Amino acid sequence: MLNNADGLSLQNIELIDVFSLKRASLQPQTFHRFPNECLIYHGYLGCSPLHPTVAISLRTLAAYRQSHRTCPRFSIQVQCKTLCHLHDILYRPYFNTQFSDAFDIYLEILHRVDSIINAALKHDAPNWRLLNSCPCCFYKLQGEDNLAFEWLATIDGNNSLKRWASSTYGTSPRNDSRTYHSDYWLSCAKVDEFKNNTPTQSKGPNDDWEDVVQPESGTFHCVDRWRNAGPEQRKRMFAVFDESGIFIAACRHRFILLACDMVKSGELAKYPLAIIDHLLKVYGKNGGIAYDIGCTFSKTLGNSSLGPRARELGLRMMVGAFHGHAHNRRCQIDWHPMYIDGTGHTEGEGCEHVFSSSNELACSTRHASPFHRHQAIEQHFSFWDEDKYAALSTFLCNHYREALTAIYTLTTELSALKGVLDLTDAVFIRFHEQERSYLDGLKEPPVKDRISVRYIQSLDEVAARQTEWNLAREAANRALVEIHVGGFQEMHVALNQAWVRVDGAYSKLQNAEAMASHLEIQLGIEKWWEVGSENYNHFREEASLLNYRTALDGLEWLVVMRLFELSKLSLSGTGYKLRQQIGKALQRHSEAIRNALNWYNTQAAALVPPQPQLTWKDIVEYSFLGEFDLLCRSRSDVRTLDWTKPTHREATVKHFKIQRAHEEIQRLNIEIRWLRTAIHDEEVKVNATINTLLISDQPVGLELRRQWRKHAAVNAIHLYRLDQITSQASFSGQLGIGVRLQCMSTPSSHEIPSINSTSNNQGDTEWRATALASEQNSGDILEHEEQAQVVEDFADFLVSIVD
Repeated sequence: MLNNADGLSLQNIELIDVFSLKRASLQPQTFHRFPNECLIYHGYLGCSPLHPTVAISLRTLAAYRQSHRTCPRFSIQVQCKTLCHLHDILYRPYFNTQFSDAFDIYLEILHRVDSIINAALKHDAPNWRLLNSCPCCFYKLQGEDNLAFEWLATIDGNNSLKRWASSTYGTSPRNDSRTYHSDYWLSCAKVDEFKNNTPTQSKGPNDDWEDVVQPESGTFHCVDRWRNAGPEQRKRMFAVFDESGIFIAACRHRFILLACDMVKSGELAKYPLAIIDHLLKVYGKNGGIAYDIGCTFSKTLGNSSLGPRARELGLRMMVGAFHGHAHNRRCQIDWHPMYIDGTGHTEGEGCEHVFSSSNELACSTRHASPFHRHQAIEQHFSFWDEDKYAALSTFLCNHYREALTAIYTLTTELSALKGVLDLTDAVFIRFHEQERSYLDGLKEPPVKDRISVRYIQSLDEVAARQTEWNLAREAANRALVEIHVGGFQEMHVALNQAWVRVDGAYSKLQNAEAMASHLEIQLGIEKWWEVGSENYNHFREEASLLNYRTALDGLEWLVVMRLFELSKLSLSGTGYKLRQQIGKALQRHSEAIRNALNWYNTQAAALVPPQPQLTWKDIVEYSFLGEFDLLCRSRSDVRTLDWTKPTHREATVKHFKIQRAHEEIQRLNIEIRWLRTAIHDEEVKVNATINTLLISDQPVGLELRRQWRKHAAVNAIHLYRLDQITSQASFSGQLGIGVRLQCMSTPSSHEIPSINSTSNNQGDTEWRATALASEQNSGDILEHEEQAQVVEDFADFLVSIVD
């Protein structure tokens, strides 16, 4: 209750804290003009702006914010129920609204404080976050060798973060004019600029978005395997959702770069086009982007208005390492990261890591307002990026160790294979090209040849129907032999059955002859091809090959479904009933796979010469689904070529893995120096800003110093781990720090301003001087060990003083 008799005062306010619930009267200070000024002064925040009757403590709001960031499933409703149970009161739904209003204001206060600090640090320039969020990706230095890809990113869509339309419940839409604060998002207007940017496919008779059905014949294309690679008209979402998901971009180290809403649709081409347009504007040339349908989308990109600019800047599309397993082998050769020079150990699946965490937000954003949905996603994204920055040196350390291990292990194994098989590195490149040429030859035959194959099949059908008709007539002639004299009823039944059989067989024969005659007209054949003739034998072999490929495609399709269902079965969010349904489907598919395997082996044995038989063990142990393409027979038998032999193929894969491991080491050497330089430049700039603000704007300076302590502790741990990497005998990178290329003004090491020893602690200056001296020396091992100990001690000290 507000009392204005003798000035501003708050009477009988209900104060809610995690461990206390009480009513109290608060006396404001003379400089307080509004109720919430007085409440904040006492550590609370009101649930209404002018006449608050309930206030929530700031530490309760802060605790919920961190709990929700670390556990996205922990919603406001759960928090309110927790408080009710702690204070032994009955839960009321309106508690959610009160807590949500206070929490919105709390986040708005934090945002405005961060905006003031960013302005003081000059971090408010356009695209500053994109250029500085990941120092290992974008903190380029002067005088370094150029990488094959100057920047790497991954893009993908996810439909977990849907939002139900208000009209679904028969209610009017909730009007909320508030908008998001962060620069993660691309606006819907920006995305819609690419709405009609690509040619669309003609609308078919069945325009519903259905599961892709395996074709009866022909080559199996990647576009058939991915719903998001289908026609634009089929990517429609139910009208019950206003937003049907999000589309994001992430860097190689899994920092989130951009995001946009997918509005009442599936994964349309306009979403990746808008994301790529912004990435090209910010990062420029020689970029690489991984997308689960990168092979198909590259054509869409080339035909769009971005095509010329993407080609000019040297943008390279690719598929992720995980999704690449489900692409056909010909696609993998050109689009899988393992076969693309300069990718290193980049997996191209960073978005999947993000989605595995952001999916937990679905339960709290499905029914939220547009503002609160964006608010929750922004909070999650910002915490995700903080978490990725804290793990950045661990990422570098692990990847460096894995690359060195791969080089050592694979080189040893490949050397043994090369000695036994008498191979050289040049041979592996030739094997790769021969495989590409072979798979290019697996294209569908010309239309006339396909009709000729169908004509052979119709001739076989005519022969089979002729035999069936002859057998039916012979059976009719013998229908009355075994019937005794006088059995008129039995005679009637036997004659009727014989007549039905003969008539049915003759109708089938007529239909088969009509089909053969129709195909003869199409091919201009005047006389039927006789069995054993040259044309018959040639296309008889083609027909057997077509049946073989059809059986192979069916077997591969069933294996694709089996692997995808197994991956779904292992997801933590899959419910019990869904697990039961998937388990039953797997049992059915396993039987279907066995039947398809038997049919494949039958068709493989019918070829001349016959193809090798497959077993159940061969099917379940295939590591790449693209290996099925190697079983396809072309018009020339390649089984005798070296590149098709398992040992030679294994050696070829090891060769490419070694190449990628060496590229990973080269990239990590550069990224390690980028991170060290970024930490050094940031420390100099922030400490100088803190000293300036403590004089000009002390509250902001104190808040910046408080935030910097935690960040400095993380940086100290980074330096400790970086020193561990650089002190190894196998480290091949450059030591020390560099000068940022085309960056905002950053003082060099000899221009570092002196830092007030009282700002943090007296050992800070001594530690920094020791670190810089160590980085500039020749890199003696003993000095590195001493420096590592100093950094570790300082990291422990900073962690201990974090507020």
